[in-house]
Amino acid sequence: MKLNETTVAQNTVFSGRIITVRDDEVVLENGKRTRREVVYHHGGVCVVPFDGENTYLVRQFRYPYKEVVRESPAGKLEPGEDPLECGKRELEEELGAVAGRYTDLGRFYPSPGYTSEVIHLYLAEELSFTQQNLDEDEFLEVEKLPLRRAAEQILSGELVDGKTQAAILKAAALRGLLGEGDR
Repeated sequence: MKLNETTVAQNTVFSGRIITVRDDEVVLENGKRTRREVVYHHGGVCVVPFDGENTYLVRQFRYPYKEVVRESPAGKLEPGEDPLECGKRELEEELGAVAGRYTDLGRFYPSPGYTSEVIHLYLAEELSFTQQNLDEDEFLEVEKLPLRRAAEQILSGELVDGKTQAAILKAAALRGLLGEGDR
């Protein structure tokens, strides 16, 4: 098996500021045709700020869920933007922090069944704090908690954002904060 699909037709259904939605026709490896609805997105970053003990989350209202969601600082990539530079920008905007060291924690595909979005994950250490510089349409609160406690909240279902879950669990594992019972 090649596990491949060939695109034979593309139809853009919607093109907005953040996403483009297409309804594509594809040929499967068995020769049958089907449709793929795909949300195209430039991608984003998620940064776990870590001061040696604590991480910092932001609390913000997320319209699709109609609730306040706790997340690691994150943001969308501009077309062609370097992910690390985007992470640095978002960390300073949302948290008012600059990091002396960044560790690449890999990529995260939030929902590969229907979106092309890729989120780049980073651990930010050696923090120094400046001043938040939120976008004019951005309203959030900062929360500080031990990184290990954040990992526990993921495992207990209290911290539900997917990119934050992946990034925090990777950061906690990298820093030896997950015990055998936590994995």
